[in-house]
Amino acid sequence: MVKTSENTKASLSDIPFEQALKELEAIVRKLESGSGDLEGSINEYVRGTELKEFCLDKLKKARLKVESILKTQNNDDEGSASGDSLSLQLFDAK
Repeated sequence: MVKTSENTKASLSDIPFEQALKELEAIVRKLESGSGDLEGSINEYVRGTELKEFCLDKLKKARLKVESILKTQNNDDEGSASGDSLSLQLFDAK
């Protein structure tokens, strides 16, 4: 069975970020070493570019999620600024 790009992309959604990153790093090491035949190297390169895009997408989503959390916290902080300053004053007094 030939592994198509669509099959590979579908399988990427099933793996965690860390596993994808480790696989990408292994592909980079293998390609940099020059071992392997041309066809295998091309297939590895294709898989590597798919893994790179997958990892970049995961990182972008994580960054946006963190930014959203920080924005929500900042909005909450603005609403309760007087309570926070009191907490900070009590903490500093100890």
